[in-house]
Amino acid sequence: MEKQAAQRAAEQLLAEHKAATRFHTMDGLAAIADAYDVQDRYVALLRAAHGESIGYKVGLTSQTMQTFCGIDHPIAGVVLATRVHRSGARIRRADFGRLGLEFEIAVRVKSDVPASAASYTAATIAPHVESVCAAIELVDDRAADYGSLDVRSLVSDNSWNGGIVLSDFITAWPDLEAVPGRASRDGAPIGEGHGRDILGHPFNSVAWLAAHLAARGEALKAGQVVMTGSVMKTVFPTEDAAYRFDLEGIGTVEVQLAG
Repeated sequence: MEKQAAQRAAEQLLAEHKAATRFHTMDGLAAIADAYDVQDRYVALLRAAHGESIGYKVGLTSQTMQTFCGIDHPIAGVVLATRVHRSGARIRRADFGRLGLEFEIAVRVKSDVPASAASYTAATIAPHVESVCAAIELVDDRAADYGSLDVRSLVSDNSWNGGIVLSDFITAWPDLEAVPGRASRDGAPIGEGHGRDILGHPFNSVAWLAAHLAARGEALKAGQVVMTGSVMKTVFPTEDAAYRFDLEGIGTVEVQLAG
């Protein structure tokens, strides 16, 4: 995409977030590559308030989420430093156009992932993973209409990442394909899933991201965090509540929502 057009689109997104404008289809995005061009510039604008990139989110990695959004492939976004929260964080719903919660497995990268490799698999990406944890992604869909959702507009808007909440990372973990995760609201169950719901294995999500970044001349770096995708459908809180995600054998992450 022409640089000036991408910059204008990024500035438009920043203004729309400040004005609490409802999510809508953006003009001028002829291809998914155009959307990532806009995302790059939008994230650059966000850095002034939210710090440097600490990693990435991968979205739409489960059949449930792809069906929900009507999009048949994963997408990526960037996570910024001030948007990283520890378990138990208190989050204001009013700070989002519309807050959604996604329940995930996060990984921390141990070593740089060479961008020259033709492709990665769960097995070949595994040596680059240092640790894993239970995580909740804070997404801001700005009250999007899921009946007419445009993936290019979604990607441009940093794939809706508004932050992440992390438990403690662990360096020894159970079989991630089989591990169950259960979400609850004020102690009442609201959904569950397994590691295999994330592209068959959470490391497949990391492998997809590595290939995506390589295609854009970038690469995963040691120390970065990757949100691998939700094991269940997004939850949209409408009132104050405590949400918890228990990832068996890995840990528990909690977030307290306020108005």
